[in-house]
Amino acid sequence: MSERIGWPAALFSLKCFAAGMLALYLALSIGLERPYWAFLTSYIVAQPMAGAVISKAVFRIVGTLVGAMFAVAVVPVLVNAPELLSLAVASWLAFCVFLSLLDRTSRSYMFVLAGYSACLIVFPDVDAPEAIFTVAALRVQEITLGILCGSLVHGVVFPGSITGLLLARVDAMLRDAERWSHDAIAVEPVEELDAERKRLAQDITELHQLSVHLPFDISRLAPRVRTVRAMQDQLSLLLPLGAAVEDRLAALRQASGGGVPAPVEALIADARAWIVDPDDDRTARSAAADALIARCAAMEPAAQSGMGWADMMRLSLFARLSTLIAAHRDCRDLYDQMVTHSRQPVTPRVAELLEGRRNRELHRDYAGALRGAFGAFLTVALGCALWIGSGWKDGGSAVMLAGVFLALFSAADNPLAPLKGFMVGTIVASLLGAVYGYAIMPRLDGFLMLAAAYAPVLLLLGAMMASPRWAGIALPTLLGLGSPVLLGDHYVNAFASYANGTVAQLVGIWFAIIMAGLLQSAGVEGAIRRTLRAGWADIANRATLMSPPDVRGWINRMLDRIALLAPRLAATRADSGQPLYDALRDLRTGVAIGELRHLRIDLPAGEAAPLADVLSGVSAYYRGLDPDVPAPARRELLHDIDEAIGRLSHHPQPGIRREAMLALVSLRRNLFPDSAAYRAALLTGEPA
Repeated sequence: MSERIGWPAALFSLKCFAAGMLALYLALSIGLERPYWAFLTSYIVAQPMAGAVISKAVFRIVGTLVGAMFAVAVVPVLVNAPELLSLAVASWLAFCVFLSLLDRTSRSYMFVLAGYSACLIVFPDVDAPEAIFTVAALRVQEITLGILCGSLVHGVVFPGSITGLLLARVDAMLRDAERWSHDAIAVEPVEELDAERKRLAQDITELHQLSVHLPFDISRLAPRVRTVRAMQDQLSLLLPLGAAVEDRLAALRQASGGGVPAPVEALIADARAWIVDPDDDRTARSAAADALIARCAAMEPAAQSGMGWADMMRLSLFARLSTLIAAHRDCRDLYDQMVTHSRQPVTPRVAELLEGRRNRELHRDYAGALRGAFGAFLTVALGCALWIGSGWKDGGSAVMLAGVFLALFSAADNPLAPLKGFMVGTIVASLLGAVYGYAIMPRLDGFLMLAAAYAPVLLLLGAMMASPRWAGIALPTLLGLGSPVLLGDHYVNAFASYANGTVAQLVGIWFAIIMAGLLQSAGVEGAIRRTLRAGWADIANRATLMSPPDVRGWINRMLDRIALLAPRLAATRADSGQPLYDALRDLRTGVAIGELRHLRIDLPAGEAAPLADVLSGVSAYYRGLDPDVPAPARRELLHDIDEAIGRLSHHPQPGIRREAMLALVSLRRNLFPDSAAYRAALLTGEPA
């Protein structure tokens, strides 16, 4: 916390306080029924970056409106059937949670809001169905007022631009990527590369999350989203390409007894030097990259029949290395495009990269989303049954909060940690609220005195919200201080109501903790298995498709899976590196499959038959994999790969021979890294 409590945190806290007091003052001035909603919302939408505040505000307004519309639609119809009304609200919340878990961007907040806004409107006022439209309209007004006040203050007063943060992160990501490539393609193996792989995959996912806020940024110099998407694509290429070069160098070292030929070593040394220190001058940088790519092309052995395994390794090495160099050059050119003030492409190559950019493909865990949705449904449905059965007047507030918390933390692999933080924060808020409500507020006269009395605690909590370490306790503490008993349209000295509301809050959180513990006991392990299975199913399905492959989409989805696996494996303390290595191998396998599918589509049916056998074998292998006991690929598939290499090496077109050799050699190295070197005699049917 000490690193974060400085001028940025203090400024953020001051802006939060100003927005909260402005929202509360306006809500009281215009006579809104529950002004505390405006106050609380201004804090909930607070973000250090103005673009993030505005985007979150837009998503929250849309979500609140949709949730209010649902409440108005179902309450009058089902008010006389509380069981059906409970099931309707539980089903709506589950549906919204399901959509939010599939989205996996900041837009998911909109779906969460639509779900739990219905809970906030329905449960406290279910006894007055005739007024549900008025209640819903007031909630929307109060929440919208808080959103507008928060957006105004954070967007106008010393606004923080998402653009500066994004460009700084992209610069750091490029340096991370260049350092990883430099280490990955070293002639002698470099230790601790796995941690750098994880960081690169997570950097790419983080870049995608940041880019969602760009359209809302206040800076006129914000880069276009499609430029960021193109940068993501090029960064995504680095991981499979660097790993492929690393593997081919290892194969060459093994074949030559521990070293590599001097010309190869010289080329690698020059490529590594250029990667970590590309020239800032675009023309000089491009000329140096073109020279290295030309050297790679000149050193490539010709793809031909009777080609030895060592020559195949060199062909693959130089081809992948030249593509890696080109990807690093494109990354630097795209960064120049991002920082330039001009909308015109800085190079013709950048214009090509920007053409037709679309959203990044992310991994979608449908089973996990269904699990989270079922948890939210069961929590609300069971909570309503207990509430109705007990006849507890304030039970609706407990059910409301339980549903809200399950919706908020449904995306967490372990929701117990933030829920326990909310429990601690709520207990602290309850004690502070009692002091304020019944020792301080009776002595206050007017809004200015109220603001002055609240200022010390709110400023401290606002500064704590700027720290990831303390935000989980600061936010619930702050929300507790916005109690309806404390910040109503007029002060009421009703300790019994305050105590009952506090008990309802604590019971709601406690119930959410119990349900989360029951429903998420195997959440992390299950998520790991589902992520691995999703990658394998993707490969199995891709291998047998006859449509043109989407290699870009595959790489993006697989890198997203790697980024998801890293923290989950760390959480289970089972991260030996092997699961992530397998995911990286699968990433490269999917790329090779895409190359083979291109060839299969272009070749006549008779010439493509060996490729069809290989792709069918790969599909069958990945379809039968078990995450708990992953089996190696069968030797029959190795024979099919070698058979395809032998047959396509005789193809009359040099381009076909080269593409086939590159893809099949990659597939062989990915699936059978420890097998004996390929021998051309296998074409005649000799056993492997």
